[in-house]
Parts: sequence; C-alpha cells; structure tokens
Amino acid sequence: MKNNSETIGLIAGGGQFPLLVAKGAAAQGNRVVAVFFKGHSNFEVQDFVDSSVELKLGQLNKLISFFKKNGVGKVVMAGTINKPKALDIRPDFRAAKLLFKLATKGDDVLLRTIAAEFESEGMQVVGPHEYAPDLLTPAGFLTKRKPNDTERSDLVFGWKIARELGRMDIGQCVVVREGIVAAVEAIEGTDAAVKRGCELGGKGCCIVKVFKPGQEKRVDMPSIGLKTVQGMKDLGACCLGVEAGKSLFFDLDESVKFAEKHGITIVGLTQELVEEMSD
Repeated sequence: MKNNSETIGLIAGGGQFPLLVAKGAAAQGNRVVAVFFKGHSNFEVQDFVDSSVELKLGQLNKLISFFKKNGVGKVVMAGTINKPKALDIRPDFRAAKLLFKLATKGDDVLLRTIAAEFESEGMQVVGPHEYAPDLLTPAGFLTKRKPNDTERSDLVFGWKIARELGRMDIGQCVVVREGIVAAVEAIEGTDAAVKRGCELGGKGCCIVKVFKPGQEKRVDMPSIGLKTVQGMKDLGACCLGVEAGKSLFFDLDESVKFAEKHGITIVGLTQELVEEMSD
C-alpha cells in the first residue's frame, strides 16, 4: 500500500457501481471500508474492501461511528437505493433531527444535508467518479446512426423539459415523442419511467436524462446503462440522450454495439450540441 494512501468510506448501494468504485479506490492504493444496507446493497463489494458493516437505512449515527472508528478521511456514495422501499425508513435520532429541519425531502436536498453531516465530522465527501472516471458519458454522437430531424427536435425539447424537472428536484429523465411529454421520472426510477412513457407514447419515443441544475455532483450523478438500452429496443424507443461529462454510462461500449445493431441512436448531450441541433 502506498504511503500516501487514505481510508475511503464507501456507502454501497445496489448495482455494479459500488463494486467498480471499491476496485478503483483500492487500485489507487487506498484502504476501503464499506457500509451496506439490507435489501439495497450489492454485497459482492465485501470481497474487495478491508472492513464492512451492515446497517438499516436511517442508522446515521452508527454509520458515522463506524467510519470514525476506521479512520475514514473521505466518504463516497455509490450505487442505487430502492426509493419505494426507502419510504419505510426508520431514522435514528440523529437522522430524524436532520429530516425535521428539511422543508422538502427531494433527493438533492437530502443528500446535500447528509454530505454536510459527514463533513461536520471531518470527513470529506468526494464524487465516486474520482475512482471510476471511465464511466463519465462522453460528448457527441456515440452511435454511427445520427438522430433524424424529428429525433433532434425531441432531444432539444426533452433537454429543456428534463432540466426544468431537475430544477424542481423531482427526477432526471423524461420520455417524449414528437414534442409531447409521455412520462417524467419520479420515485419509480429511470427504467420504470421509460417503460411507462414508451407504452403511452408508442414506437419512436426519445429518452433524455440530464444532470439536475445545481445538483450535488459528489453524491447523486445521473446514471444509465445497457439494461435501459435493451429496454428501449423492446419498447420501440429510437433515441437516447444523456448529459455528457455529468452522468455515468455503464457498459458503454456494449450499449453502443447493441444500439447500432437495433437502430437506436445514443447521444452525449451538451448545451453546445443542443444549441447546434436547435438551428
């Protein structure tokens, strides 16, 4: 282990993301300790960390105590939490005090508050992409198939709607078809929103997912992957736009190959590209 190594405290949700972060942090010479939540976390991560504990959602005091006991200097949050299940959270006294102070309990507000609590204990909260930088969505047209005029118009429209949706801390994803909103993401998550939107909008839907304006990049970056692209094929969706540089794209190469095989367009959106497509 390197002399300048740190102890990273990983709050592990579900999916492959916490596993990639744990491996990446360890590869950089860091010691990694992890917290898991029953029914939410990917427990495969246990094989790649030095120490771990399983807690219930809402046990904030025990979580912080575990990290302090292990000398954690930096905290990373990675992976999905089942939001409907999270509604059954039973917060401890420390977490309840934080929740009581909040005027709203949207994702961004809640995660900012939790991050501030860690930092009040001397632990720096850092973005998980620091340990898995290859996951950031690249900019531009990622598939050989470019969006046609209708799809370009829907990408531009979807970008504007999704950013307004994000501004209200509701969700990150919108499904549109020919200038009509078929679905917006809320508590159900992206894949469920895409399924509902495509079933309502029919074949030819466009999916746009963006970073919420003012969002806390260290703790809640948008993410998408092969499962979403496969679902698009089954549902007849034709185009996917994901904000570049501020979102995570899992299994990108495999997703692009699958999309090209089935005539789906994938675009890494930027404000500049959106303006270019608007002309």
